[in-house]
Amino acid sequence: MSAEPEMTPRRLIAFLVMVVGMFMAILDIQIVSASLPEIQAGLAASPDEISWVQTSYLIAEVIMIPLSGFLARAMSTRLLFSISAAGFTAASFMCATAGSINEMILWRGVQGFLGGGMIPAVFAAAFTIFPPSKRNLVSPMIGLIATLAPTVGPTVGGYLSATLSWHWLFLVNVPPGIAVAIGAYLLIDFDKPDWPLLKRFDWIGLAALAGFLGGMEYVLEEGPNNDWFQDHLVAILAGVMVVGGVVTFWRALTRDEPIVDLSAFTNANFSVGSLFSFVMGIGLYGLTYLYPLYLSSIRGYDSLMIGQTVFVSGLAMFASAPLAGMLASKIDLRLMLLLGFLGFATSTWMLTGLTADWDFNELLVPQILRGLSLMICMVPINNLALGTLPASKMKGASGLYNLMRNLGGAVGLAVINTLLSNRNVLHAERLSEHLNWSNPEVLRQLSMMEANLDAQGLEGATGALMQLSLRVQQQATVMSFVDIFLLITVLFAGLAMAALLMKVPPKDKTVDAHG
Repeated sequence: MSAEPEMTPRRLIAFLVMVVGMFMAILDIQIVSASLPEIQAGLAASPDEISWVQTSYLIAEVIMIPLSGFLARAMSTRLLFSISAAGFTAASFMCATAGSINEMILWRGVQGFLGGGMIPAVFAAAFTIFPPSKRNLVSPMIGLIATLAPTVGPTVGGYLSATLSWHWLFLVNVPPGIAVAIGAYLLIDFDKPDWPLLKRFDWIGLAALAGFLGGMEYVLEEGPNNDWFQDHLVAILAGVMVVGGVVTFWRALTRDEPIVDLSAFTNANFSVGSLFSFVMGIGLYGLTYLYPLYLSSIRGYDSLMIGQTVFVSGLAMFASAPLAGMLASKIDLRLMLLLGFLGFATSTWMLTGLTADWDFNELLVPQILRGLSLMICMVPINNLALGTLPASKMKGASGLYNLMRNLGGAVGLAVINTLLSNRNVLHAERLSEHLNWSNPEVLRQLSMMEANLDAQGLEGATGALMQLSLRVQQQATVMSFVDIFLLITVLFAGLAMAALLMKVPPKDKTVDAHG
C-alpha cells in the first residue's frame, strides 16, 4: 500500500479542466437530437442520411472509450487528453462549416472518436489523484456531469438552434475547447508516458474492436427502424459484430498487452458496478429519449418547448449533487444505491398513469424524483465499482465502466423503439376491436364529431371517422409509452436488491497515482 496521493491546487485545477472537457464530449452526444430537422434542411440531407449525424458520433465514441485506457498508459493522460481536446475542438469547428451531409458525418465521427478519449480519463483521474477521503467531493462532480450533460443536451441544442442557428451547436465548443486543450497540456502531471507500449500495439485487436463495437452500435441504432435483419446492411454488420466480438475477446484474453484489458472484471465490485452502469445507461438515455418523444408526438411541442419542460430533471440533478456527496460520507453506499434505484423506479411508476393530456405540471414530480435518484445512484456506483481497484487497473477499467453505460443506452433505446412500435400495433388492434357499429358510445362520439364538423361547413361523416382513427392511434401510442415505463420500473426495482451484493471500499484504502 502506497502513500496517500498528494492533493495540490495544480492537480485540482487540472481535474476541473478535464471535467469541462468531459462535459463537452458527453453533451455533444445529445445536443443535436432536438435540432436534426434544422441540420437536415441546412445541408439538404435525406431522412436516412440525417440520422448518421448522431450514429457516426456514437459509433466512433464507443470504439475510442475502451481503447483510451491503453493509449493513456502509452502516451500519458496529459498528452492523450490534450490531443483529444484539441482535435475535438477542431472537429467541432469543421462540423459548423460543413457544406454537405457527407462532410458533417465525417467530422461528427472524428468529434465522437476524440471525445471518447476524454471521458474515461476523468473517472480514472478521480480515483488516482484524489485521496479516498476526498472522493465524496469529486464523485458527485463526475456523476453530475455524466448524467446532467445528456439530460440537458436537447435543451441546450434546441435553444441554440432556435435563437441562433444550428451551426452554434458546434461553434459553442470552440472557446472552451481551446481553453481545455491548453489547460490540460500545461497542468496535468498525474502520470508518465510508457512509449514502448506502442511497439506492442495490437492492430488486429483494434480492427476487431472496431468491428465489434461499431457493428453493435450500428445494429442497435438502425435495427429498430429497418425491421432488424430484414435490412441487408444491418444483417451484414451483425455478422461483423459477432466475428469482431469473438476476435476481440480472444485477443484480450491471450495477449500480454491487449488493447482492452478485461482483468478488472475479476473484481466482484467492478463487475456488479458495471452491470449497474449498464442499467443506468438504459434509464438515463431511455428517459432522455422518451420524454421529448412524448411531448413532440402527443403534445405537439417544438424543440424549445420540450427543452423548457425537461430541464427540470437537470435542475434536480444539479441541486441534489451536494446532497449525494454528503450522503455518501454518512450512510452505507449500498443502502444509498438501493434508495437511488428504488427512487428511479418510483419516478417511472408514476408515469404509468400517463394520458394524452399530461404536460409540465403532471411531469414535474416524476422529473424531479428522476433527477434526484440519478445523482443518488451515480455517486455510490462510481465509488463501489472503481474504489476497490488498484491504480494499475484504473485506466482500462474506467474505459470499460463508461463503455457499459453507453452500451446500456444503446441497447435500451433499441429495445424501447422496438417495443414502442410493436406495442403500438397491438394496442391499436385491441382498441379497434371495440370500435364497431353496435357500440353505443362509439356511435355517440361519431355523431358529436360529425355535427361539429358539419357546423364548420366540412364533410362531417368522413371527417368524424378520420378523427376517431387519429384518437385511437394517439391512445395506442400513449398506452405503448405506459408499457415502457412499467418495464423500466420493474427493471430498476428488481435490480435494486443486487446493491447489497457489493463490498464497501475501505475508507483508508489508498492508491498509487502513477500506477
